[in-house]
Amino acid sequence: MTQSLHRHHAMIALVMTMAWINCPECTAQDDHSSGKESSSLRLVSPEIPDLFQWTDTANVYVLRSADKALLFNLGDGLVVDQLSEIGVRQLEWVLLTDHHRENCQGFADATINGARVASSESERELLKNPTAFRRWYPKLGDKYSVYGASYVRPPAFPVAITTTLQPGEFFRWQGYEIKCLDTPGTSPGGMSFVIQYGDLKIAVTGSIMHDGARMANWFDSEWDYGFAKGVDTLIESVERLQGENIDIALPSQGPVIHHADEQLAEYAAKLKYFRTRYVRGYPVFDKDIAKRDPISQPTPVEHINRVTEHLYKLSHQHQGRNFAIIVSDNGRGLVLDCGLFPKQTLEEIVVGMRQHLGLKQIDAFWISHMHGDHFLLGPTMKEQYGAQAWTLDRIVDRCEHPRRYDFAALVSAYGDGFNGMTIDKAFRNGETVQWEGYTIHLDWMPGQTEFGCCLWLDIDGKRIAFTGDNLFGSPSDESQNGHEAVVCRNSCIFEEGYILGSKYLLDLKPDIVMGSHSYVMPEPEAFLQRYHAWSKEIAQLYRELLPQEDYEYGFDPYWVSAYPYRVDLTQATSQDVTISVRNFRDRPQHHRIRLRLPSGVTATPSILEGDVPADGRHEHTVKLTRTEPFRTEPFPAEKPNTDSNSKINTNVTDDTDGGVRIVPFDITLDTERHGELFDFLIRLPE
Repeated sequence: MTQSLHRHHAMIALVMTMAWINCPECTAQDDHSSGKESSSLRLVSPEIPDLFQWTDTANVYVLRSADKALLFNLGDGLVVDQLSEIGVRQLEWVLLTDHHRENCQGFADATINGARVASSESERELLKNPTAFRRWYPKLGDKYSVYGASYVRPPAFPVAITTTLQPGEFFRWQGYEIKCLDTPGTSPGGMSFVIQYGDLKIAVTGSIMHDGARMANWFDSEWDYGFAKGVDTLIESVERLQGENIDIALPSQGPVIHHADEQLAEYAAKLKYFRTRYVRGYPVFDKDIAKRDPISQPTPVEHINRVTEHLYKLSHQHQGRNFAIIVSDNGRGLVLDCGLFPKQTLEEIVVGMRQHLGLKQIDAFWISHMHGDHFLLGPTMKEQYGAQAWTLDRIVDRCEHPRRYDFAALVSAYGDGFNGMTIDKAFRNGETVQWEGYTIHLDWMPGQTEFGCCLWLDIDGKRIAFTGDNLFGSPSDESQNGHEAVVCRNSCIFEEGYILGSKYLLDLKPDIVMGSHSYVMPEPEAFLQRYHAWSKEIAQLYRELLPQEDYEYGFDPYWVSAYPYRVDLTQATSQDVTISVRNFRDRPQHHRIRLRLPSGVTATPSILEGDVPADGRHEHTVKLTRTEPFRTEPFPAEKPNTDSNSKINTNVTDDTDGGVRIVPFDITLDTERHGELFDFLIRLPE
């Protein structure tokens, strides 16, 4: 900023400081700081007379110079119509910290009269072609996904970016020099904007940190399957901001952050400790046989080891694969999970066990949870060996119709996967079945996902529990607590996940825990105690790290969700969709949800209002109808409109993929506007 501009602002600041004291509009910040929709623009600080804040779906910051303005983010776009209140006649720029819908959803509605839009290069990719990151046929390796479930939240309609900003460059506007700082961690190409204003250093930080040295939410920083890539990236960005000696941070959500340098230091320390408890509670890549399976012994069948007289599993050469089998005295088999190895190997196992271990036929195979790698060989088991598929009732639909959901690692996302498989027997929680003289128990046992179960029985003088992917490791190693990954896109709220599942196992008191992926865990009592203690500790760490009174709102990406997640309108002209709304609070909750629909589609109703009792759930049935042929030709090109009198918003383009459209939920809970947090997909004729 030039010296004359500094002097000019300093003189104004003296006047504004006195006005601030007697200005109700300037001092009454409680409503908008809490995230409620504000009714007017407000100064960020009396020391900065040309920097204003507006709050609707997000905090929008307005930098004014005479009658011109620059916005940091757009929110719902309502701010544009308020600029005249502060003497602004021309909006020249919108600088985006990231692609998140609540920060930019207004581009679809607001008339920004030719203002130019800038973002980082990585965010431009997400904004320009959002449906590239919401797949109709998801795969494990999809970009910006956790095994097929996308962790980015791009807008419903593409946004044209006219300028891309490079990390470290200075964006110059009306005498201001705005440093562009690379701060990913909540978004792949997130960017903060640093402004030196007199003696103050101010940073517009997006969703990097919430006031109180907390995360804005968890689901935007979960970038992999429990290896903490997003957390590590976030820590690096926080440390990069620390190096700037920031006085005031301006976040996308929550109040302005004063003494930002102190909060950033506290936040970095919190994240580093959190990481030590978050990553898996066992060495996932350790191939030491003694730590993965200390008791099974080889058999005459090359691929198979014996655990007890009647229980077999894959041999040590197949670490990480899924297969165990109980063979009764009559030669009948019950398989426990089956996947991640070739069909040819399964054939060799069956032939070998028939020749050497008394196997005559396979009656059934049990599926421990919804993830596809546990029943990739299910069709072969059914078609070639006549086995029935068994699992718990709440898991069934995820196996039969995986693409109706937006969860990680569903069977349709695997390269050798398939679009669902019929389950022959669905068990109720707590149901038992008599099989070959054994009483087999099937219980709901959540953990890494709520859609999991435990099969257990007393056999060969031991109580043996088959636990799927909930815990792994070596019970004899006191440094391990065994917990598997925390992945919110598995649906795994702790109170109905790891805490509940670990307590269940403690009470069950198994002699041997048979984990999937060829783990055998004998004498597990102390191990299970450590596992349960960890489950309570990690839940508390999330409560301390997230800003919401009920942490689940910042952890769970499904508290408003659609079933089915993918709605096909290419053949049928209408289809019903169930919209589910959860309340994690201990008091009733009111909601208002607006569906943002593409042209040619209507919803009845299109606005959902209702009340959810404490700790309850409410479901709305919505009829989606295709009303006109789908238009595939794009809107005018990305070149911005320079006619200030035009009412056409050319900052929204129509660069989409194969008739797929994102339908976001614009959410208000009680009086708090959250914006377009979550979504579902529809497909229209091309």
